Parts: sequence; C-alpha cells; structure tokens
Amino acid sequence: MPVSHCIHSTTGWEIHPILAPWVNKNVIDKNTFGSKELPSIIAQRLEKEKELVITIVGVCTDICVISNALLLKAFFPEAVITVDAHCCAGVTTKSHMNALQAMEMCQIQIINK
Repeated sequence: MPVSHCIHSTTGWEIHPILAPWVNKNVIDKNTFGSKELPSIIAQRLEKEKELVITIVGVCTDICVISNALLLKAFFPEAVITVDAHCCAGVTTKSHMNALQAMEMCQIQIINK
C-alpha cells in the first residue's frame, strides 16, 4: 500500500464505539483490497440458507468496497449483493461515484445513490 493505514492495534484500526454493539467477534483483518477469506466465511455460515442476501458498507468505495463486492459476486453469482452508498466513502467523490456505477454494471444493487 502506498500509504500505511488501518495498521493492527493502532489508532484508526479499532471499531468505533458507536458501531461496537453490532460487531461480532469474527472481524476479518485483511491485508489486501479484497478479503481472500470472506467468501469461505460466508459459505460456512450460510450453508443452509436458500437465498443469500449480502449488504456491503465501508471505505474505500473505489478500492476495497468494489474489490470485495466483485469478489463476492464471483463466488456467489446468484446472491443479491447490495452496496449502501451512504455508508461508504471513496478517495474522491468522483471515484466513489465511478465505483458505484461500475458495481451497478456488474449486477450489484446500489442503494441511497
């Protein structure tokens, strides 16, 4: 990464206290744009589900969010994958909007656009 960020156990890495009640113990600590572990974790937890619905939020829309959304679409092509645009942020407004548009073209639903 060109800029060090979200380094384990440093300021900025922690889950914000307001969000803590909704976070379970299974936080994925990834070292690349898309999480290599995420598809298998989802598959293990939802083996018995008939319909898979995934909502994605986070930063950075134009790097990590789009990487994970497309990764999940590749692993779960029939899943309903949604990105909540108001719960995401990009490097710039333009790159955020471009990423949302690209995901929409790949059959990922965008809400609050």
